[in-house]
Amino acid sequence: MSAGFFTDLLSWLLLVAGGFFFLVGAIGLNRMPDVFTRMHAVSVGDTLGAGLLVAGMALQAGPTLVTVKLFLILLVIWFTGPVATHALARAALQDKLLPLIANRSGKLVEGDPDKIALKDSSKPGKGRAQPSKR
Repeated sequence: MSAGFFTDLLSWLLLVAGGFFFLVGAIGLNRMPDVFTRMHAVSVGDTLGAGLLVAGMALQAGPTLVTVKLFLILLVIWFTGPVATHALARAALQDKLLPLIANRSGKLVEGDPDKIALKDSSKPGKGRAQPSKR
C-alpha cells in the first residue's frame, strides 16, 4: 500500500468526523431545551467540525497555497464563531431570557444562576463566585 492511500484514508476519516460533529451540532440545535444550551451545542460542534474538515481538506491539498488559505479560513471561523455566540448570549440576557436550571427535584426551571445557592456554597472557597459591584 502506498503513502497516498494512507493520506486519502486519513483525510476521509477527518472529513467524516468533521461532518459528524456538524450533524451532532444540528441535532443539538433541535433537541436542547433553551437558547443558551442550543448555542453551546452549535458553537462547539461547528468549531470542532470546521477544524476537522479543514484538516482533511489540507491533507488532500498537500503543502500548497490552498492549505494556507484553508487555515486562514479556519482562523476566521475560530475567532468569529465564539464572538458571535457570546454576542447572541448577551442579547438573549438583555432580552430578559434566563437559562434553564435544574431545581432540587431535577425539573428544569427558568432561573437566575447568580441567585441560586449551590450545594457546597456554605464551605469557604466553594460555590459560585459573586459578581463584582460596579
